[in-house]
Amino acid sequence: MIYSATREDLGFAHDPFKAIVAPRPIGWITALSAKGEVNLSPYSFFNAISSRPNLVMFSSENKKDAVSFIEETGEFTCSLVSGALMQQMNLTSAPLPRGQSEYPHAGLEMAPSRFVKPPRVAGTPAALECRSVSIQQLRDIDGNDVPRWMVIGQVLGIFIDDAFVKDGRFDTAGANPIARCGYADYAEVTSVFSLQRPAGG
Repeated sequence: MIYSATREDLGFAHDPFKAIVAPRPIGWITALSAKGEVNLSPYSFFNAISSRPNLVMFSSENKKDAVSFIEETGEFTCSLVSGALMQQMNLTSAPLPRGQSEYPHAGLEMAPSRFVKPPRVAGTPAALECRSVSIQQLRDIDGNDVPRWMVIGQVLGIFIDDAFVKDGRFDTAGANPIARCGYADYAEVTSVFSLQRPAGG
């Protein structure tokens, strides 16, 4: 089958787009407001987009607290969601009143960052400390603004729990990151394999 993705009625109970673009890493974003309010929220529209400099992005559907707080203070952290933190991550997706921190709501502790003011999630295998490079409202092909905002941040510092450093590498499988697969479906990374790039012709 093939269908127009611009139709309002797609003929599905749920839009399959997110299930096709999968698995997607989860950006567990902590941001501070100018008043010092702490927001922690998971974003599955998240990824690394550059290595030199290290840049990451996440996109918010509607302008949520994380985006507003980053506009105010210009910094955020991204904590890796491990299998051990999966349920707490889910609790931080609850729509709490503005300014109410998701950390106590999810039974999480904050750990201090070194390069930015927002904390990271205590117990995460790894976290990125970032400063905002740009915040953009997205547009469609007709040039119309849509209620979606993309935040790009440059990584200033990287925290790694020493337990997940093996042979000079970050042990991705050992960290057991969780990925979003669309709908209410998630996946766990528990094993990895290597492929060598072929030589040029």
